[in-house]
Amino acid sequence: MNRYYPEGHLIDTPQNQAAQRTAAALADAALEGKVLEARAVLCDAGHNLHVELPCMEGIIPYYEGAVGIAEGTTRDIALISRVSKPVCFVVKGFEDTPGGGRRAVLSRREAQEKCRADYLDALRCGDIVPARVTRLESFGAFCDIGCGLPALMPIASLSVSRISHPSDRFGPGMDILGVVSSLENGRICLSQRELLGTWEENAALFAQGETVAGIIRSVEDYGVFVELTPNLAGLAEPREGVKPGQQAGVYIKSILPEKMKLKLVIIDTSDAPPERPAPRYFIRGGHIDRWVYSPAGCGKVIASDFA
Repeated sequence: MNRYYPEGHLIDTPQNQAAQRTAAALADAALEGKVLEARAVLCDAGHNLHVELPCMEGIIPYYEGAVGIAEGTTRDIALISRVSKPVCFVVKGFEDTPGGGRRAVLSRREAQEKCRADYLDALRCGDIVPARVTRLESFGAFCDIGCGLPALMPIASLSVSRISHPSDRFGPGMDILGVVSSLENGRICLSQRELLGTWEENAALFAQGETVAGIIRSVEDYGVFVELTPNLAGLAEPREGVKPGQQAGVYIKSILPEKMKLKLVIIDTSDAPPERPAPRYFIRGGHIDRWVYSPAGCGKVIASDFA
């Protein structure tokens, strides 16, 4: 299976730069059908993307801007939002400009079609793929999984610990990994929680008697849920004045694998905005058929099946 990456991964590679250094190299890339990348510098009034190439001007005509533009299933914002960012393309040919120069005619749509045919159509549920976060909505994170083609990571799939918005985990432009969780009618959904470790793997990072940092995620009448890692949260005793989103220093009172619980005591809180560190993955590649979060012998089973 050929590997394609989110837009931006190719732009600084020596191979990509060499293919654009001269007109002759660009012509060779056209003959070979190579997927290249460069930066879009303008979206004109006709929604044609102008691309900055080292050897000449490049243009992506409107209908070549993305899969679905010609059919009306992709909105023009998909083109406008690429200005100042890398775009993938194949070189379709060359044409004279009104000023007497030459420019390369490019197709991002064709690069996306190659990515779909050579890579995405071969994916199976359970495959782990690289992705780049492009947009955050209340219901999930949209990701580029190859040549600008989108996949959705629903908010419930971001971690075992519940969050109020995907921005609690991600920011646009963040590079992440995802496991393919569904493939329906050409639409791909991803999940991340299976890659962030089981309950036991996360609990092993801590010890009873330690005081550690956490984030308050939920305040209930019976206690306060504090996240220690994206896949590990514990329940602290009720405390007045705390609110979701606060940083907290918590004392680990007990770790109970048989009940999949951590009992915590809140020592202090602050309103400092939490950081969004790069995810810590326990699984970084390959394929998963089944993932079990719960410890062995625990009465409650949390699992994901991809087979």
